[in-house]
Amino acid sequence: MRAPRGVGCFVAGLGLVAVLGCTGGGGEGAARTGTPVGSAAPAGSEPPATTAAPPTPADPVSLPALMQREHRGSDLRLGAVRVRTDAYTQYAVTYRSGGLKVSGIMNVPRGEGPFPALVLAHGYIDPDVYVTGQGMPREQDLLARRGYVVLHTDYRNHAGSDDDPDNDVNLRLGYTEDVIAAAHALRSAARPDVDDERIGLLGRSMGGGVVYNTLVVAPGLFDAAVVFAPVSSRPQENIDHFQRPENDPLVDEIEAAHGTPEENPEFWRQVSPVTYVDRVTEPLLVHHGTADDTCPLAWSKRTVAAFEAAGKDVELRTYPGEGHTFGPQWPESMDVTTAFFARHLRR
Repeated sequence: MRAPRGVGCFVAGLGLVAVLGCTGGGGEGAARTGTPVGSAAPAGSEPPATTAAPPTPADPVSLPALMQREHRGSDLRLGAVRVRTDAYTQYAVTYRSGGLKVSGIMNVPRGEGPFPALVLAHGYIDPDVYVTGQGMPREQDLLARRGYVVLHTDYRNHAGSDDDPDNDVNLRLGYTEDVIAAAHALRSAARPDVDDERIGLLGRSMGGGVVYNTLVVAPGLFDAAVVFAPVSSRPQENIDHFQRPENDPLVDEIEAAHGTPEENPEFWRQVSPVTYVDRVTEPLLVHHGTADDTCPLAWSKRTVAAFEAAGKDVELRTYPGEGHTFGPQWPESMDVTTAFFARHLRR
């Protein structure tokens, strides 16, 4: 087993979306082809050296602070069998994310491994009602059937995970730590059914924001990443869109702790992954429906434009008439997704 390749919603407002609006539902019907909007690939076979994190972050609650931190993920434990199918077995799992226990589920394909692995980062669901493995059942099933070990993290403060009482006020950056730790836990477990040379990352809605954070904090940790209907890469936009109109009291707590964007623009710059896109080394695929009334398509267009301006390997596919959770075109989007992972998760 090789050593980990990298060091080692994130933002308040990344996640306070309606439960059904973030998880993605089932959908039947004929799929229509998604439209490629833009792509840009870096020249050369090796990615450029990543930009070093600032030596002294202005605030310990920041992406530069996470860049400097030593991230640990360990003690991956498979518990009770939850589901057996003709294609895979699903287990309840726990792993360590720093000092916290994090729960989740893992689908292990039948047959002879090792299999490439995918870490899944779900969208917002109220932690008070969330149950383990909730959020992306369609993706969990399909990806396991196509030969991937699927580790779906619950995040801290969810299901059987340990509590982190400061997580919400600290812009849910702990979710990013939990995703990074999931990859480290997969590698440190040295399981014969997991090919730790091939690990990808997939996130939906709020989880898309967690993916953005992960790519800038730990470049090289994953081989490729996919996001569906992601939130904005600028946290203040998420707060203004999701929380402020609802008079969420958490907004006042966040701004009391960290200042408003007008009072402390440097803090808000340092919690925005778009600030650090020059650090990203993984190819990124973004799916977004044109009729998404939860996370505006304009957010993905602006984020992808920033990746392109930095010379990164990024592609945005739009789906005419598709909403936030994806319905008729979900099968097509997953065909594109599995083809993307097949290209980039090679030995």
